[in-house]
Amino acid sequence: MWGMKIRRGFLLVPLLALAGCEEPPLQAYGQLESDRVEVVAESNEPIVEIASLEGDALAAGALILRQDTARLDIRIRESQANIARIEAQLEEQVNGPRIETIEATRASLLEAEIERDFRERELNRLTGLRERNLTSEESVDQARNLLESASARIEIVSARLAELEAGTRPEQIEQTRGLLSQAGAQLDSLKLDRERLHVAAPVDGVIDTLPFEVGERPRPGDVVAVLLTGEQPYARVYIPEPLRAGLRVGSTMRIAVDGIEQPLTGTIRRIAAEASFTPYFALTERDRGRLSFLAEVRLPDLPERLPEGLPVQALF
Repeated sequence: MWGMKIRRGFLLVPLLALAGCEEPPLQAYGQLESDRVEVVAESNEPIVEIASLEGDALAAGALILRQDTARLDIRIRESQANIARIEAQLEEQVNGPRIETIEATRASLLEAEIERDFRERELNRLTGLRERNLTSEESVDQARNLLESASARIEIVSARLAELEAGTRPEQIEQTRGLLSQAGAQLDSLKLDRERLHVAAPVDGVIDTLPFEVGERPRPGDVVAVLLTGEQPYARVYIPEPLRAGLRVGSTMRIAVDGIEQPLTGTIRRIAAEASFTPYFALTERDRGRLSFLAEVRLPDLPERLPEGLPVQALF
């Protein structure tokens, strides 16, 4: 009897050892992260105001910082003056020449005709004197040149009067309108450049970092603010390969977050199609060398936003 009891006791020891070696359920580990939006500077003008602080929750369009606008203000005023000049020119072309200008040109034509008649009589007089050898050939040539000059002046003034009476050509008016349109587009571009010196949040989010201070001059393309988007960060977890087949986008899972007593119910918004090795911070002794699939789990809305970087665990 004692021998049987002893043998039974020896049999219980391996069974208890096997029970102690039973593997616990598979779990997925990770941390909280957020989608990040980088806001970049489009100009190298110095920063004159920072309107928000790191950690502030901003709505889309809220001012983050402001850069100096003095240089663009000058260019905008110059562009506005150029538009005013072209508008005045176009109005003059559309309205045509003033009646006073036309009357003055007609008077100039009459004056030119009187001058031509005088020069013509003077040439005839000197020609007669030359036939009687009472004047020189040079005086006759000079009178002829003066007559030709008077006749040419009549042609010039006549052409000018015809142009004034006909008004501005339609093609010229269209060209001026094109210049006005171009100047207006240049002004709009300058105003847009000025507006972008007021750097605003492109989406709703929380300011994570503001790398520049007032007075600094960022280069075009430099990141001047980083926003964390979304009502809550998402859980970035690494799903063990044996569990992948039962999960897909839209699947729900319980997420345990450090510091929160009850697990949260999240929804998978993305899961990688290709496997990778579990990263070092998500490893347990048993999981080393196992393949895993990166997943992003959307968390439910909470009264306050959870901080990034908190360790999380997906429960199955």
